Amino acid sequence: MEKDYEQLINERADHVFDVMAKRTTPEELQRIRDAFELARLAHANQKRKTGEPYILHPIAVANIAAEELMLDANPVMAAFLHDVVEDTDYTVEDIESRFGPDVAFLVNVLTKRKSDHYKSTKQVDNFRQMLESFQYDIRAMLIKLADRLHNMRTLSSMRPDKQMKIAGETDYFYAPLANRLGLYHVKTELENLSFRFRCPHEYAELRTLIDNDEEMQRQRLARFCSQIHSTLLAEGIETEVRVEYRAPYSVWRKMAKFGDDFNHLKYRHFTDVIFSLPGATPAEEKDMVLKIYSILTSHFKEKPGGITNYIDSPKENGYQSFHVKLLADFGRWQEVHISSERMIRDSQLGCVADRTEDNIQRWIEKFREVLRDLVTQSDSGTEFIDKIVTTFYNDDIMTFTTTGQPVVMPQKATVLDFAFEISPEIGLHARYARINNFLASVKARLHRGDVVEVFTDSEAEPTEDWLSSCVTYKAKQFISEYLETRPRKDFSRCSCCNPIPGEEVVGFSDPETGEITVHKRDCPTAIRLASQWGDNIVSVNYEADNTLYPETIVVTAVDRFHLFIDLVDCITNRLGLSMDSFNTDTLDSIVTCTISLGVHSFNELQSIMHHISAIPGVDTVKRAPHTC
Repeated sequence: MEKDYEQLINERADHVFDVMAKRTTPEELQRIRDAFELARLAHANQKRKTGEPYILHPIAVANIAAEELMLDANPVMAAFLHDVVEDTDYTVEDIESRFGPDVAFLVNVLTKRKSDHYKSTKQVDNFRQMLESFQYDIRAMLIKLADRLHNMRTLSSMRPDKQMKIAGETDYFYAPLANRLGLYHVKTELENLSFRFRCPHEYAELRTLIDNDEEMQRQRLARFCSQIHSTLLAEGIETEVRVEYRAPYSVWRKMAKFGDDFNHLKYRHFTDVIFSLPGATPAEEKDMVLKIYSILTSHFKEKPGGITNYIDSPKENGYQSFHVKLLADFGRWQEVHISSERMIRDSQLGCVADRTEDNIQRWIEKFREVLRDLVTQSDSGTEFIDKIVTTFYNDDIMTFTTTGQPVVMPQKATVLDFAFEISPEIGLHARYARINNFLASVKARLHRGDVVEVFTDSEAEPTEDWLSSCVTYKAKQFISEYLETRPRKDFSRCSCCNPIPGEEVVGFSDPETGEITVHKRDCPTAIRLASQWGDNIVSVNYEADNTLYPETIVVTAVDRFHLFIDLVDCITNRLGLSMDSFNTDTLDSIVTCTISLGVHSFNELQSIMHHISAIPGVDTVKRAPHTC
């Protein structure tokens, strides 16, 4: 058996050497061979969970780095050596003396730090370490993605609890990261492998449904592809036309997004139309795309509003294509993607499609500022991972300023996210917006193609609810920092009675946490606590400040001409207050007005009610009761 493994090891290593021989010098190739030999020696007595020699894993990682990611000599050497320092007696210094400082740096970055006391958790601290490295060298992250991809491909040998751990962090961290680096195929495979091990039954069910649908649709989809191919060939354009079914994870996500079952889900597949135009400029490629689009829409009905142009407005991960929906002869709209071979290649290789120093540096700079903030924050593990997720989101939309400047935002982004992306100052003082020239709240959700104009007010400032109304890391960071600068009270309000300054209140200290909650003295919760935790009653200094507390008052009056104007005049002009809402209901000449507004104190509320009660025709003015 060992002899068979020896042959397998040599065959797989030779494949890596054959791949690299095409783009390296003889000297570089020999160094790659030397790195493999050191890795084989270092891991000689180690085995994987499957019982296979451990060296098969570094070989597989090196093969992914060489063949699938097309990395250069030093990263491939580091891929062979990525576990040597972590799992054997060799040191980073040994690596440097044999292979130089660059390979040693990459291996050092990929080596997990062992500690008796982790800042957050072992997993989170490892994420921090990797992101720190990404600030300086994107290659280390690519090798780590290759490592994770092979681990996921061989995850079936692990215990179910280990499968869940590795699959969970893959779906939450590594797949979105691969997406942000433009590695679409890596991202898709990681997502689906994670889904397969996290939800095996659901994955298997969707896999079966997709396979069955593919078989059922095979003939008519083949006919549709043939029609497209022959139509374009008649115009002298040679293309590859093929149908691609979406993977189970993508189908599952769309089902969850649209609330559809599999049979009613639109666009379970799409049709790729790929043309070759070697050496063409982006402008020439675009001309060809538009020519193909023009030809196809002369032969097939086009769905109105069915175009998505990712050529002029690429996704944040660099994806480019022209999407259009055409009506097939079997009466179904078909999603068609028109792309050049270069666009397809770039969507697979992302940041390494163009391996020039300028391009690599551009990708690094793209995320460096955010990543620097991420790794230096002293957040808890959960907060840190959540910030990663909002930074490396899966899908994005292109929005625009009124001057036409494109602003890429994650799906479900709001005006607040847009405002902070434009400028922190605009975000901090955003008051309202216009979306496509329609008035909108700063919390309004944005959609692809929206033109957004944000209006500011020097008096406007972030409030607690802004945090739940934005999704980007940048917006949440600035809002959180601003809220932390505001004076904090040493207590919280009871959510049932909602006391305001000036009322008779009592404080209770939580026996476990020591946190103080303020209640009205007649609050049922306060009465119950007093009977059980009397020793935890504390004094509180609950005074008015700039905080506005929401209150609702109910006014009953005899209906008359000008009553509404008099009420509004009293509140807005005489008292200088803003109203959140004003609702009226009239029954047999008796008017009931429900007015919501913000007050600073109980005394201010009393003054408001006194002024309103003096208006002619007003009978009663009452404070609406708070309910839990």
